[in-house]
Amino acid sequence: MPVDANLILVGGGLANGLLAWQLRRRRPAMRVLVLEQGRVLGGNHTWSYHAGDLDEQQHRWLRPLIGHQWPGQEVRFPALKRRLDSGYASICSEDFHRLLVDELADAVRLDTPVVDVFPKEVLLADGQRLRATAVIDGRGPRSSRHLALGFQKFLGQELRLAAPHGLSVPVIMDATVDQHEGYRFVYVLPLTADSLLIEDTYYADAGDLPVERLRENLQGYARDHGWQIAELLREEQGVLPIVLAGDIEAFWDEAGEVPRAGLAAALFHPTTGYSLPDAVRLVDHLIATDRWDAASLYATLRAYSCRLWQQRRFFRLLNRMLFLAGPADRRWQVMQRFYRLPEPLIERFYAARLTLADRVRLVSGKPPVPLGEALRALAAHDLHRKELR
Repeated sequence: MPVDANLILVGGGLANGLLAWQLRRRRPAMRVLVLEQGRVLGGNHTWSYHAGDLDEQQHRWLRPLIGHQWPGQEVRFPALKRRLDSGYASICSEDFHRLLVDELADAVRLDTPVVDVFPKEVLLADGQRLRATAVIDGRGPRSSRHLALGFQKFLGQELRLAAPHGLSVPVIMDATVDQHEGYRFVYVLPLTADSLLIEDTYYADAGDLPVERLRENLQGYARDHGWQIAELLREEQGVLPIVLAGDIEAFWDEAGEVPRAGLAAALFHPTTGYSLPDAVRLVDHLIATDRWDAASLYATLRAYSCRLWQQRRFFRLLNRMLFLAGPADRRWQVMQRFYRLPEPLIERFYAARLTLADRVRLVSGKPPVPLGEALRALAAHDLHRKELR
């Protein structure tokens, strides 16, 4: 039976978009088709990463997409202000869309809602069926009774100011703000001399997003810093999963042997929610494996996801400390203590490459939360069975 493409990628987000782009460059003979229900690839997002998250080759192939980069970063807590020398970079979804549409051309179909996905077939909302040697579902995170989740939720505004803001590097966490609902911080990217992306961010138990309140918070934050807003350029929002516990094999069993990528495959940093480094590494892994039939792709993606899940179980332990130990309005103390640690350890944490010595260092000493609650959080590995949401 003839196929419409060798590989159909359902969802034009970060993971699928990067894969399609690199396949066009490294495997030009492969016929790839990207199906996106929206009007643009990548939605409305800013993706960031730390310099130590990727190797030199990965930095090199990702470079055409990088819109902003800085030589360092800063964090602020009630009893700590620190400048870190680790580089930081961001990609804007507008640039992502422009480059991919230019390079992929007719391999992208926008405004194309998908009703159902199978290992070798896609059913569109208009009734059309598309066939391929394999299909990858990359339509973002999904709820599962096999995962116990907290949430990182945020609302961000890109603002043009009436005067220069004076920042030279991003403030990736400013936790000197009022704490409520969970660990709260403001994230600030200095995009130009007089423009910023400011995000009000929460590590919260519930996934609802009180948009109007967060907008008011951002206005207040700008005012408190003496920044007069001249223009709102763009607004973005999101609710990212933070996994506390789960059964990754059962999670994959729900896929019905459909290959998954990106957040749909639980490929993101367990504690920070950053997804770009995992998306980049997945591209390299799939192209190196170079097996593109549906059964092989499913087996490869499942094994890769499950292997990372096992390697990163320590991060889920830390997540339980952050979400379950102590009052919600004191969770910032966990992160303040973390940012007193040596910078190389912090870099390895963000890259999800902690050594055994790093893990011992992270849990040694007096915990910044009540000891009894800390111990209960560490032991709570079966939360998904209790249907915590």
